Amino acid sequence: MLNIKIEPAATLKTKPADNELGFGRYFTDHMFIMNYDEGQGWHDARIVPYGPIALDPSAMVFHYGQELFEGLKAYRCADGKIRLFRPDKNIERMNNTCRRMCVPEIPAEDALQAIKALVNYEKDWIPYSEGTSLYIRPFIIATEPHLGVHPAKNYLFIIILSPVGSYYAGGLNPVKIYIERDYVRCVKGGTGMAKCGGNYAASLSGQVKAAEKGCEQVLWLDGVERKYIDEVGAMNVFFVIDGKAVTPALDDGNILPGVTRASCIEMLRHLGYEVEERKISVDEIFAAHKEGKLDESFGTGTAAVISPVGQYIDGEEEIVINNGEIGEISQKLYDNITSIQWGKAEDPMGWTVVID
Repeated sequence: MLNIKIEPAATLKTKPADNELGFGRYFTDHMFIMNYDEGQGWHDARIVPYGPIALDPSAMVFHYGQELFEGLKAYRCADGKIRLFRPDKNIERMNNTCRRMCVPEIPAEDALQAIKALVNYEKDWIPYSEGTSLYIRPFIIATEPHLGVHPAKNYLFIIILSPVGSYYAGGLNPVKIYIERDYVRCVKGGTGMAKCGGNYAASLSGQVKAAEKGCEQVLWLDGVERKYIDEVGAMNVFFVIDGKAVTPALDDGNILPGVTRASCIEMLRHLGYEVEERKISVDEIFAAHKEGKLDESFGTGTAAVISPVGQYIDGEEEIVINNGEIGEISQKLYDNITSIQWGKAEDPMGWTVVID
């Protein structure tokens, strides 16, 4: 069990109104920090005032990108309690990423204790309005001051918090997706299954192209044949074909194993829907649309939960799905999962964790 020391901030910030939040714009008064030094392990857990971090210019994170992060949320629920949604899955994925990035793992019980302690300390920052939450961003960076390509000997584990509203300005409205054919995000054997910054940096070029096409997100394809669907830049992706939900399989390790993705698969099966995890090509999707079998498509992720897709653009071709409207399954998933997250409905899956 961690011995977490607390250093209160001398002055507190003015909290934004719930309708001004947006996503990732505001940060709470405090953050959690813990050090790692080779031979000593993780130590010196503390909650301190939110502020800049002093690092040596030769800190290895700047030069070799050895870092990783996670994202989850805390919700102020209808019964007055504060809940986390499946934090065990985020911690499990974080430690899987640690192994891939040669970063020391953090004991799961310590990571959960740190998250709960900081959220509880900053609970006044959790917004009250429906659709809002407190976004939790744990991350680890290599801090050893050394120019040399090898795993670092020193790290910082940091958690910051941000009160948030909807990820997209349009809320649950269907988004437009650009299919990227020139660049690839990752390949089998790479870091696609890891939640590390390099994956997102590699996606920015595609995101810029998507914005030029008036699209909110990019659909990435496999790095070998350039025809099988991987994921959207900030989401996993699902297609409903002839009433059956289909999503790309995780077998090749080039797709992030999303917590919301897993929750949607479990919820769909709980509701009686058939779900397939398999390879799926762009050609199959466009053919299904032509045959009138592509009922809907949606993205899943912590930030937006469910993002209905209204349109895909592939070069000069484009398809409109479900008349650009939210599909029945997309709406049902959003309603069921968010009702559990906000404590409006029973949690038959045992997904939520109450902050004591």
